[in-house]
Amino acid sequence: MAAASIVAHYLTLPGGQIRLWRTGSGRDLVVVAGLTLAGSVIARLLAERCQGWRITVFEMPGIGGSSSHEADGVEEIATALHEALLPAGIERFALVALDMAGAVAGALKRKCGVRVAASFLVGANDAAAWAARRHAPTDLTPRQDGMQLTALWAFIRDCHLLKPDDPTQPATGGGPIPEVDDLDATITAASVQPERFAGLWATCATAIGRAEGRHVGLADLPAALAGVDTGSSGRSMAPTEALPDGKLWHQYVETSRGRMHLRRAGGGKGRPVLVIPTGGGSSAQFEPVVVGLSENGARPAIAVDYLGNGLSDKPRRDVTVATLAEDMAALIEALGFDSVDLWGSHTGSLVAIELAVQRPELVNRAVLEGPVFVSPDFQSDLLARYFPPFRPDKWGLHLQSIWNWRRDMFMFWPWYRDERAAARQLGVPSARELHKYTIGILESGLTYDLAYRSAFSYDTAARLPLLRRPALVCAGPNDMLVNGVEEARRLAVPGVETMLTPTTVWWPDPDPKLAAETLSIYRRYLA
Repeated sequence: MAAASIVAHYLTLPGGQIRLWRTGSGRDLVVVAGLTLAGSVIARLLAERCQGWRITVFEMPGIGGSSSHEADGVEEIATALHEALLPAGIERFALVALDMAGAVAGALKRKCGVRVAASFLVGANDAAAWAARRHAPTDLTPRQDGMQLTALWAFIRDCHLLKPDDPTQPATGGGPIPEVDDLDATITAASVQPERFAGLWATCATAIGRAEGRHVGLADLPAALAGVDTGSSGRSMAPTEALPDGKLWHQYVETSRGRMHLRRAGGGKGRPVLVIPTGGGSSAQFEPVVVGLSENGARPAIAVDYLGNGLSDKPRRDVTVATLAEDMAALIEALGFDSVDLWGSHTGSLVAIELAVQRPELVNRAVLEGPVFVSPDFQSDLLARYFPPFRPDKWGLHLQSIWNWRRDMFMFWPWYRDERAAARQLGVPSARELHKYTIGILESGLTYDLAYRSAFSYDTAARLPLLRRPALVCAGPNDMLVNGVEEARRLAVPGVETMLTPTTVWWPDPDPKLAAETLSIYRRYLA
């Protein structure tokens, strides 16, 4: 049987955004994801078991794509979930809460009244046992050695391995132990804002003893639902709306090439600007660029996770810069824009060049930061050594590999030349910045390197002269690809300007004054 289609979506509410997953058709089943399995995993497991239901799995505020929602406390969380039901197109439904989410089930049911046809708790007894023995995460504040991720992995894995009421013994009953990929997805979602995850756990632990609903096991849920009548399913979901005041917001967009995840700011009528990131990881580190280019919401600014990266789809395919340019064209068309300005960095600058060459009608002007110009010998060395394989491991050993790989990148160029002559004078990023970079790689998974690799196989010197749209080639003084400014100057392409900028805005902890000056340069050029 083919795998069920599962669609992720953001709803914009008064307190921020809530992420959900939807799958199936039929009667409405609302699921509040707990804290020991990711919402995406729960959606897949229920799609396999609960045929004839339209399943909507909500992440609670404080975790994953809902981590930026401001709700805090059982009543506030229940209010946020209640507010999400109408834009999710849900009227009368059956309610399921998993493990620690059982703490909010009663409050949510009271707010919904007769709309709840039946209420079920899965794993709430285990959650109550954890709370009774004060099983809780240790301090998850990001630290320079990255061990907060290892601690979180061990904590969640132990929730599945050990008896809920006796942590000295492995559990012999209960559901199956999660597969490594499912555990990886769970820890990744929990780690988006780790302190909020810890706070959410503590909040739920105080109320789980008062959980309301019929206790069932996951395997028994289909039978329990068999007699529940909710009527026909409700309406389709509302589209994702912008947050006000130029605040950053998230969106999934279906394109002809696949489903892409975006970070956006602004919803105004100005000319859109598409921010195309470096390869490897998500576009999370480009949030300062997105917010800065949106000019307080006056113009739409959009950063994209490449297909294969971040929270976008992960197609198995060969990837070149031309492939990525075609993806960007599909995105622009899916968003309904006639044309856009481009801002691209490193890999993203090459994609911007190629998009402007292939589809000039879609491009107005472009800022090209740090385009890649490397010698053939160095190119071969980078392709052979730059991209270690990162595969999830049941003990979480890959977490430290990713963390230290990202950390070394800021100390050496290339990272594998850990010698004095290769040292970079950027400063070691803060633990919180390193955490953000690491989460981007974890979200990208086994395809993290595909877009990144494409940059080292691109002939920038041959393609840049084909550009027929106005462009600014630039870089900050400490950019390892700053040589691209001089290389572009030597090519003397008509309509292409070059300059050094005061700093690199999206690098960790830039000087605020220099970052503001650099953003002003971008805005003036793209005005």
